[in-house]
Amino acid sequence: MEYLSTRGGCSGQSFEDVLLTGLAPDGGLFVPAELPRLSASDLAEMRDLSYAELAWRIASMFTAGAFPEDDLRRMVEASYAGFSDPEVAPLTALGEGEYVLELFHGPTLAFKDFALQVLGRMLDHVLRRKGRRVLILGATSGDTGSAALEGCRHSAQVDICILHPHEKVSDVQRKQMTTVAGDNVFNLAVEGNFDDCQRLVKAAFADQSFLPPGLQLVAVNSINWARIVMQIVYYIHAGLRLGAPERPVSFSVPTGNFGDIYAGYLAREMGLPVKRLIVATNENDILHRFIGGNEYSIAPLKHTWSPSMDILVSSNFERYLFDLFGRDSTALAQFMADGATGKASLSEARWRAMREVFDSASANDATTCATIAEVWREHGVLLDPHTAVGVRAARATRESVRDPEAPMICLATAHPAKFAEAVTAAGLPAPELPERLQRQFRRPERYRVVENDLAALTSILGGLAV
Repeated sequence: MEYLSTRGGCSGQSFEDVLLTGLAPDGGLFVPAELPRLSASDLAEMRDLSYAELAWRIASMFTAGAFPEDDLRRMVEASYAGFSDPEVAPLTALGEGEYVLELFHGPTLAFKDFALQVLGRMLDHVLRRKGRRVLILGATSGDTGSAALEGCRHSAQVDICILHPHEKVSDVQRKQMTTVAGDNVFNLAVEGNFDDCQRLVKAAFADQSFLPPGLQLVAVNSINWARIVMQIVYYIHAGLRLGAPERPVSFSVPTGNFGDIYAGYLAREMGLPVKRLIVATNENDILHRFIGGNEYSIAPLKHTWSPSMDILVSSNFERYLFDLFGRDSTALAQFMADGATGKASLSEARWRAMREVFDSASANDATTCATIAEVWREHGVLLDPHTAVGVRAARATRESVRDPEAPMICLATAHPAKFAEAVTAAGLPAPELPERLQRQFRRPERYRVVENDLAALTSILGGLAV
């Protein structure tokens, strides 16, 4: 399989190339030149596979030639062996036709573990073979950082530095990053918001002259294609558990950076019968405003009970738009430029084509807390605030699903114990931290507060790389 950039500047890249590069040299994002397809018989044949076996099958479609088959299988099996539920991604029914897909049974209790446990092993495999070392640089609005650190801290070939917005993530999210032990682990708290962190990371990738010769940056944010690949798996897994390919399904996905729901879009394009994909946002609702009203414009950032979604610029949205624009890189670049500086909109035909796939809804903090309380009262299931946004969006848009008999699957992206303040704001007792986190949090925190400035960041990174 070959990959190309959404900005048209490079093509013919291998999976190994995009794994080690992350952001394309022309500033675009890598996508497959051609997407693999799954027939109804292919899907039916996968129905009884374990989660790890299914993940290996899907990953092998995108990584052909990058790893020996047995090595890839071992990496995938090892990645999910430590999950606390034998189903890995179990489904819980909330009511008639409504389910929660629990994606928080990994080592850091968030959906990011599904991709980053595998990504760390893939990187180690490639770098050992090449005799190289890299500096991983990432930005997080909450859960990516801890999952990346956990996935990469054992690697002898990697140093990893994660940026998070100072005092704008939950205490649990911060401690999950800053108490990770390892000489190759570094945390920086940026005096800004997540979009500032993301902007600094992109600028550092664009000009890596501050690094010593022979060293390069590698991305672990959702722009890294390997992460998208491993997230496709749980959509197919959930669909098969609820009757696909004979029975269609729909998904509601709490999303800020569009990476998670983009994986659902790819699962649909590959052949999973998906009726609708619901983009669930909090008050930072650029995606909801665009899908609902065809206006793509930046608004002031708001800090909410669902901080992992406190994002204005959804990086992975470019990958979907690339398809929507018929893979016209020039038209895409113009649209993104217009959206960054003011307002952008689609032609009526393109907007309606997007609405054929996606619907959306947003929820403010009061509605989020009300949903947490409602679901607990009615079903005895405790939701974190991000998942609550997803459940509320699913219920708000249910009538828009053309086949209301299709099950609605809400992605539960994090364990509620990571967001105890939101749970107590909903009038419920604070959930107890799992024992593994209690043990981790007894360690001292290690992080450095830095100003929101590229020169300050690259000065620190250059020192780490020496």
